[in-house]
Amino acid sequence: METRSKQGSVRRLEFDVDWPPGHVACYLIEGSEPILVDAALPDHEAAFRSQLAELGYEPGDIEHVLVTHPHVDHIGLVPTVLEEGDPTVYAPASVEERFNRDPDGLEARVRENCTQAGFPDEQLEMAVDMAVESLERNRELLPPTAVDVWIEPGDRTEIGDIEVDAVHVPGHQADHLSYPTELDGESVLLGGDMGIQPFRPVVMHDGLDDGHVEAFDAFYTALDRLAELDVDRVYPGHGAVHTDLTGAVERDRGSLDNRLERVTDLVADGYSTVPGVAMAIAGDRDVKYLIPETMSALAHLDATGELDSELRDGVRYYEP
Repeated sequence: METRSKQGSVRRLEFDVDWPPGHVACYLIEGSEPILVDAALPDHEAAFRSQLAELGYEPGDIEHVLVTHPHVDHIGLVPTVLEEGDPTVYAPASVEERFNRDPDGLEARVRENCTQAGFPDEQLEMAVDMAVESLERNRELLPPTAVDVWIEPGDRTEIGDIEVDAVHVPGHQADHLSYPTELDGESVLLGGDMGIQPFRPVVMHDGLDDGHVEAFDAFYTALDRLAELDVDRVYPGHGAVHTDLTGAVERDRGSLDNRLERVTDLVADGYSTVPGVAMAIAGDRDVKYLIPETMSALAHLDATGELDSELRDGVRYYEP
């Protein structure tokens, strides 16, 4: 696996996780003002310090922290860097509004959506708790007051020795930005969880909040935007550093198409609710992350007229 660019200014820091592909990566861009791109999980602090030390750095040496999206495995060590230094922190602008969300309002929307989806009581309570806990945890890891520069889609932002453009790539996460830039004569993409190999990231968007209805459309839009980029190399948050963004985009588009086709087939076979379809897709695998993707897929197919649905006793049922 590659760990650096040809010229050696990008250093990959990789940490073990217990989901495929078994690791998460962030990147240290060396220069007169070291830049950290994403920040792994809170549990990775010891390994983070160790890997930085091998490169001759401490957390306090980092001058800039650039966030692609506010999932816990990409912002987990922001507090460590903030505690030991005074970095300039950059994050997608829409995260500010998301993190200022009233937890009670989020709980109410997720509860209503999960009730309408037909979740059993225990599964419903788990989904609601996860949504609220994720909001509260993530905004503690990336406090809006600690962000110095909110980056809007389309912005060009100077960060230390480099300039990055901001491409909005929702679908996996609603606020996600990927950052094309030039490093040592190469056109590269600091991709976060988009443009990764060898698999497509799950469609989570905003989880089981109201944005699930637009999640598939958002993901397709993100792929359209990535397809317009001409980059030599991709530095992703999972999977290997690679040189085939076009191939990754084409694979992800095909994977989304296949998921929608699979969901359509399952509804034709008699699986009529979100939990039923999700469990059928999961089989022996953990269904947790397939639930938001399944809910989003069914909402997309319903909205486009490829499936019909009706509410019966407060639960939405789908049919061909």
